[in-house]
Amino acid sequence: MATTRNAHAGWVGDLPTGAGQVTLDSSELGGFDITWKARTEASEGKTSPEELIAAAHSSCFAMAFSHELAGAGFAADYVNTSAAVTFVPGTGITGSHLTLATKIPGISQEDFEKIANGAKAGCPVSAALAGVEITLEATLEA
Repeated sequence: MATTRNAHAGWVGDLPTGAGQVTLDSSELGGFDITWKARTEASEGKTSPEELIAAAHSSCFAMAFSHELAGAGFAADYVNTSAAVTFVPGTGITGSHLTLATKIPGISQEDFEKIANGAKAGCPVSAALAGVEITLEATLEA
């Protein structure tokens, strides 16, 4: 079954000095302030499209990894993921670096790497970001 999630943004002013707010409509979790300065310099309590993409990518990858892991007959004690999305003014988004730290009883390093790379490729947000470099740093903790 297909699902659609919604958000909207409003903006007042020009790009360098203006400001806006992005609101998560589907979840009703609220609104988040956005500015160009928060996107290109210090966040100062505001968010950016890249931070929102990083949140989407890290959560999607965690789900994809857990699904791939279960399909291979393994269960993790925990899965911690993060994504760092890079934005270069004048160029755009240039990449997303995923980081995974997990503890999985009974898995080999080879199986772990295969599953992690499969999740990176199979994550729908990775597919949406296919135009940029996606890297993965995966650590199997003892």
